Amino acid sequence: MTLANWIGALPGVLAQGMIWGIMAIGLYITFKILDLSDLTVDGSFATGGAVLVVLTTSGVNIYLATFAAFLAGCAAGFVTGIFHTRFGIPAILAGILTQLGLYSINLRIMSGRANLPISWRNYSLIVSSKTDVLPRTILVCALIIAALIGILYWFFGTELGFSIRSTGCNQAMSRANGINTDSRKIIGLVLSNGIVAFAGALLAQFQGNADVNMGRGAIVIGLAAVIIGEVIFSKIFVNFALRLVSAVVGAIVYYIVIAAVLKLGLNANDLKLFSALIVAVFLAIPHWKSKIRRKTDKKATDSEKKGGSENV
Repeated sequence: MTLANWIGALPGVLAQGMIWGIMAIGLYITFKILDLSDLTVDGSFATGGAVLVVLTTSGVNIYLATFAAFLAGCAAGFVTGIFHTRFGIPAILAGILTQLGLYSINLRIMSGRANLPISWRNYSLIVSSKTDVLPRTILVCALIIAALIGILYWFFGTELGFSIRSTGCNQAMSRANGINTDSRKIIGLVLSNGIVAFAGALLAQFQGNADVNMGRGAIVIGLAAVIIGEVIFSKIFVNFALRLVSAVVGAIVYYIVIAAVLKLGLNANDLKLFSALIVAVFLAIPHWKSKIRRKTDKKATDSEKKGGSENV
């Protein structure tokens, strides 16, 4: 791929990054706000795509089908929440169990087929990878992201939203203040997976098909987006809404890096390995920075003590 071709492919990379950025916003709710490791997303992402394609190809309005995909994701998050809060299963294991069950459910939704196509030639889609409508797709994604961030900013500013954030910060203190932390976890998981499934529905339209494995590795991409955005913009974006924006920008940066690396000749089979390494590095950066800061502060403190003793 020449440089000109790579630059020409950037609009598609940008659009795809924005769709994954919507997914990253959903993951942000569990990973950062609730402080839970939810692996349901690998399954609920594919569920959103499967529901969207099946309903749309059956004659359902594309917007109603997208909303149904969101509700399907909410249902998946609800199951994970019940497993975690009512069955006492650790959050990470509850997510794995739901994800495992969703694989079979997704196959059922798609009538046993692993892949279902949906084409812009036959259906009026919300987003598409067709070259001449990519600017419209980018604009639509930007409007969706702006609306979603606005709604979440309002919601997490309400009493219910604050109680969810409180649950993630300190469960014991939240319970002491009369907050039902179990219900708040369920609400957070429902909302998170609904947004993830919504992103899955958009990606199915963008790539022209729903695949039972389309959510595989979604947790890695979502974490990469959240962590990259946090590492780059943590000092600048302190407002809650801007932190959600940073997750979206992180997803876009991630896909631009992936596109650049593929241009340099990386074997596509090594893409998952490279993705894992990117996440590992960006997860380690805050730890390395804190260690360097502690060493610097310790040296400064020791110098002050030494100077004080010499003055005495």
